[in-house]
Amino acid sequence: MDAAGIERAMLIAAKVGIKGHPSCYHVPIEVVRDAINQYPDRFHGLAGIDPTEPHRSTPYPAAPAPLAAISRHIAAAAESLGLKPFPLPLAINHRARAGRSVCQACRTCDGFACAIEAKNDVATMLIRPLIERGLDLLVNTVVTRLECDGQRITSVTALDRHSGRTTSYRADRVFLAAGALASPHLLAASRLARLNPSGHVVGRFLMRHYNEVVLGIFPGEPDRERRFHKQLGIHDFYLGDPTVNGPRGKLGAIQQVPTPPPSLVRANLPRALSGLAGLVNHLTGLLVIAEDQPNYDNRVYLGSGVDRYGLPSLLIDHRYSSRDRAAGRALRTRARQILRRAGAWGTYSHRIATFSHALGTVRMGIDPGMSALDQDCRFRGIENLYVLDGSALPTSGGVNPSLTIAAVALRAATRALSLEVPASERILHAVA
Repeated sequence: MDAAGIERAMLIAAKVGIKGHPSCYHVPIEVVRDAINQYPDRFHGLAGIDPTEPHRSTPYPAAPAPLAAISRHIAAAAESLGLKPFPLPLAINHRARAGRSVCQACRTCDGFACAIEAKNDVATMLIRPLIERGLDLLVNTVVTRLECDGQRITSVTALDRHSGRTTSYRADRVFLAAGALASPHLLAASRLARLNPSGHVVGRFLMRHYNEVVLGIFPGEPDRERRFHKQLGIHDFYLGDPTVNGPRGKLGAIQQVPTPPPSLVRANLPRALSGLAGLVNHLTGLLVIAEDQPNYDNRVYLGSGVDRYGLPSLLIDHRYSSRDRAAGRALRTRARQILRRAGAWGTYSHRIATFSHALGTVRMGIDPGMSALDQDCRFRGIENLYVLDGSALPTSGGVNPSLTIAAVALRAATRALSLEVPASERILHAVA
């Protein structure tokens, strides 16, 4: 500094890429702190720059719940391997507030609706308050067609599943959020892709993450408290892992998964094997979420049949790439290391072959030739149609997409509704 004539400099505590990788760098916050303390007249600093930790304008609204004993044990094992586990942000009410029930930390939380409504899910936090403010929620109703005239959706046709009665609804704007399978299904059934300059991508680029549960088999019961423990996330390999035999670049995330209750396992086992359900208490595991690549050939499309509601049948064609599978294997290797360090005798891996993280089939973007939605999630070629679900995401990321889907939907809806609309046109109209 003196030789260069620099009197005062800023030190930045930053992490870019993977620690130890030649193309990346890592300046620990301790280095910045010690330099500033020793030479306060020469240095000032900035901490907390990490591309895997986006900026927050405010803290989380609630502190995480205390870790269960099994979570502390898994965290200690990960830390002994040089990793940095962190508390997963969870939409669970852990502390008394506003007359809400407090989570009882039961082990049914992850797979069932909460009996005491301590989970801050859509039903508890959104649907009920909106109904109190005038929302009409139509149950047992299937939307079968979006009717279009020129560049506008003029009505939405819906079928009552019980009576078979058809009703048409009109509104100034139509928001479609049926998910990455059903949204392109309805768009195709309504023949709207032909009006979109990127109509050829509707239904294409289907993604669903390469998810795998890695269970550790322990000599004793790792979760003796029998309490909820989906509490830890590990993102050390999100941007890659040069130490394993796997693909370069981003891999994804590892997170803790709760041990399923024996009653649930017993209910799903063949009767001859139901006695094995008691062994479940010797298991605990980690979930690996590998980011899968958007592939034009992975798609949903209309078949030749017709379902019971009169909609054309939906067909799905999806295959993981070799890179997708390699990313999953790399994360699985790391998850096994953590569980073995925690004391597991062995591990068992189970692929999750569902579409719970389905994404990408009506992708958003700035290229009118390769994105069916614009940057505000408006369907190109239709002035008043917006798609606000996982199908809008052009890439899958390496984490559960729920919060990203919600953030994109809130942004797009806010921008759409900020346009001037006469009060008389803000009402949903139904025509028999």
